[in-house]
Amino acid sequence: MKEVLMERMSWVEYRQRVEQEDPVVFLPCGSLEQHGPHLPLGVDALLSTAVACETARRVGGIVAPALSYGYKSQPRCGGGQHFPGTTSLDGDHLSQVTRDVIRELGRHGVGKVVLVDGHYENQWFLIEGIDLAMRDLGREHRMRIMRSEYWDFCSEEVLEQIFPDGFPGFALEHAAVIETSLMLHFHPDLVWQERIPDDGPAEFPPYDMYPPHTHWVPTSGVLSSARGASAEKGALLVEAVCSGFAAAVRREFGGAA
Repeated sequence: MKEVLMERMSWVEYRQRVEQEDPVVFLPCGSLEQHGPHLPLGVDALLSTAVACETARRVGGIVAPALSYGYKSQPRCGGGQHFPGTTSLDGDHLSQVTRDVIRELGRHGVGKVVLVDGHYENQWFLIEGIDLAMRDLGREHRMRIMRSEYWDFCSEEVLEQIFPDGFPGFALEHAAVIETSLMLHFHPDLVWQERIPDDGPAEFPPYDMYPPHTHWVPTSGVLSSARGASAEKGALLVEAVCSGFAAAVRREFGGAA
């Protein structure tokens, strides 16, 4: 099986792959953010990279190193900035880093790029980075870009299987069943199940306050209980997400696989 991680290739191999195969290059986007007492700070980058790698294997793609710092954690979807270890970028910095990486890929001759986002708060700053990079590359460049939060490939049918008692919503799934199940599938050695708290689902008003009301957030940082997580659910999620992602890549980029 061909290597998918760009960082493990020599520049010669990478150049040959780009020139001869015209591969899709996946750019995982995560954060360094608290994920409760039972998961590591790097969950978002770890999972976006794992999803990118699994999808790349299905379509003959390459996975660039992840953008491992993300936009500032928000209380209602990530717990907030007040947790030790959460280390974030200003929005314009994330946009500029995204811009630089995409522009560099374009300089390499890459024409197909997929941003795999694993951090809820990144969305609009990644979009800005994409827009700026495409402006830099110009209309004559052949690059096309896809961007998605990977969880959007979870179908209603799969969510009903994962959450038989009702789905709390993706915003409250921070460090909960989906992320914990995926970590149990991809990185079981980094899940401390005995530490899973019973918090949640958190209840937030339909507005934000600044400075943030940190007392709205459970002290564990978990917004919904992860007690129902399992490696089996993780495998079900991986198949749904990666098969959907691969199908979308084939549909949008044609001969990518």
